[in-house]
Amino acid sequence: MKKLFSLLAILGFTTFPVWAQTEESNWYTKLQAMDSGQVTLLVILGIVLAVIVLLLILMVYLMSFMSAVLRKENPSIANEPSWWDTFKERFVTGHVDEVGGQEEKAKMMTDHSYDGITELDNFMPPWLQWVFVGTIAFGVVYFVNYTVLGNGPTGAEEYEAELKEEAEAAEFRKATMLAGIDEKTVIFDESAAALGAGKSLFETNCAACHAADGGGGVGPNLTDDYWLHGGSISDVFSVVKYGVVEKGMIPWQDQLSPEQIQQVSSYILTLKGTTPAVPKDPQGELYSPTPVEAAPVTDSTAVVASID
Repeated sequence: MKKLFSLLAILGFTTFPVWAQTEESNWYTKLQAMDSGQVTLLVILGIVLAVIVLLLILMVYLMSFMSAVLRKENPSIANEPSWWDTFKERFVTGHVDEVGGQEEKAKMMTDHSYDGITELDNFMPPWLQWVFVGTIAFGVVYFVNYTVLGNGPTGAEEYEAELKEEAEAAEFRKATMLAGIDEKTVIFDESAAALGAGKSLFETNCAACHAADGGGGVGPNLTDDYWLHGGSISDVFSVVKYGVVEKGMIPWQDQLSPEQIQQVSSYILTLKGTTPAVPKDPQGELYSPTPVEAAPVTDSTAVVASID
């Protein structure tokens, strides 16, 4: 039974990298994407593989049982090593001769000596030798395949491909985030690109009622400290998005994207404190922003001038 458990342990260690690679490639997602025929084929292959593993285990057990029976019936071979002992000595542990006299021990010592401490020329087991040879063979094949023959991407090409893939993923995340902007997540975007886009949207869609400089007309003055529906970025975003139908302002959520509404709302806040040509009288209530809200628009005149 110990031999059987040892064999199972070796099989487990050899298949572990395969399982690790499967998890890294998100096997569960790929399994969900399979159709019924592919799943059936996969199940059949799994059953066949399980049967093969069971047959191997049964064969090992039968070989061990037959070996025990033969040893019992033939005392002459009782002292001979089993096939497992022979295999282990040849490929795993190797055979190390017993070191007897001082001269033999001296031969096994290297010339490395530090403060009277000498280094023993230890025996390298066969499995380690095969691993060493295997790494050399793998290195030669890898070098010839990627460098000489030019098959497959190089490390630099893989890196560039990963950078491109991550850039595309970042753009997708950004687009998803911008598409999900609402009155609860909107922020004052003071970047030049956002305010420039907001200015263009304002002049195209809002200037007819609020004047190009925000001084007001049919709609209220947007440059003073008085607001009919609140003066925070969230309030302005809500008014632009849902409109004020009873006052004649249409909702813009069907014509502008959430990102565009954030841009034009940010631009509207930069108009506060500017001097329009014909300012309309204040309407609504005096709005006193909190320090956090007031911070982005402390120098609105400079902001609007920079956009122009």
